[in-house]
Amino acid sequence: MLEIRCSGTPYEIGLTHGELAREQIARSVDFYKQLFVKSCSMDWAEVLKEASNYSEILKQFAARYLEEINGIADGSRIPFLEILALNIRSEIVFGLFSDTHRGTTDIPSDGCTSLGWLAGSKSFLGQNWDWKVEQGPNLIICYISQPGSEFPDIAMVTEAGIIGKIGLNSNGVGCCLNAIRCRGLDRSKLPIHFALRAVLESRSREDAVKMVKSFGVAGAGHILVGDATGSVGLECTSTWVKELPMGDDGRVCHTNHIILDKSGIDEPLWLSDSPSRLARIRELAAEIPKPTLDTIFEIFKDTEGYPASINRKQEGGSEAQTLFTIIMDLSSKRAQVTTGRPTEYNERFLLSF
Repeated sequence: MLEIRCSGTPYEIGLTHGELAREQIARSVDFYKQLFVKSCSMDWAEVLKEASNYSEILKQFAARYLEEINGIADGSRIPFLEILALNIRSEIVFGLFSDTHRGTTDIPSDGCTSLGWLAGSKSFLGQNWDWKVEQGPNLIICYISQPGSEFPDIAMVTEAGIIGKIGLNSNGVGCCLNAIRCRGLDRSKLPIHFALRAVLESRSREDAVKMVKSFGVAGAGHILVGDATGSVGLECTSTWVKELPMGDDGRVCHTNHIILDKSGIDEPLWLSDSPSRLARIRELAAEIPKPTLDTIFEIFKDTEGYPASINRKQEGGSEAQTLFTIIMDLSSKRAQVTTGRPTEYNERFLLSF
């Protein structure tokens, strides 16, 4: 996995990202061109028109992020709207899915499983990130520093060209992501990858939650937010953001469906394995007397329900595979990342502050 270190103004950060990851970004664009046709019946011209709908609105409250995207565009020599389209990929895939796919499971399944756990003085976040194997070579570890600003340093795993995803910052704030397929968009709110970046720029879990609830999220998704004091799930749709608190056991578990009140939303049947994976990770976590980076990593190796298991394989009825696993110890401001399925990982990286 490519590691990139970016420092400076938003444009300089984006420019460095774009120059160093040019090949991966180009492949990401090609990957999503094909995916959008499959999931939404949208050709590339329609996708770019959709991206342009966000551009003017985002200038009003997220201009800094657009400046970074412009830097990525210049560094990768790819048009701005194409990079913006990458950064609203979740809104397109999971908010504008075609009626021909309604109630079916034949669109790609972003079948991630996540866990937050406060155990004594230790606070952990972890997840498997599952997606099409074709996108695996385009994942990068991105380190971001903005000297002279109020923002903490960031270490995250992301898809090349996307400005916010899964990781932690130098204040010990971390986030994970679970895709949720729910119809509807509100383009006046933050696209979910913008929201993830904003969480990673937060000083605390409390500040991150306030920020996400204040701005709202353009489409559906679950953002698991944590710091040394514990974690909270944020179930997001285009109409609301609701908190899923830690249970009495100090844990928050999530997969790919809304757990809280579903009234007023359109969430068609998508991944039949999502409830079983949720039950399974709760069961496995309950069997661990003392969580550590290593013992939590073992949970994410589980193959019950294979291939649509926590440790997912792209075969049979499963259209996605675990591409990386991240376990964060937010109390110590460090994380371990493995690429590939956790039972057969290719590389292991340590992120720390």
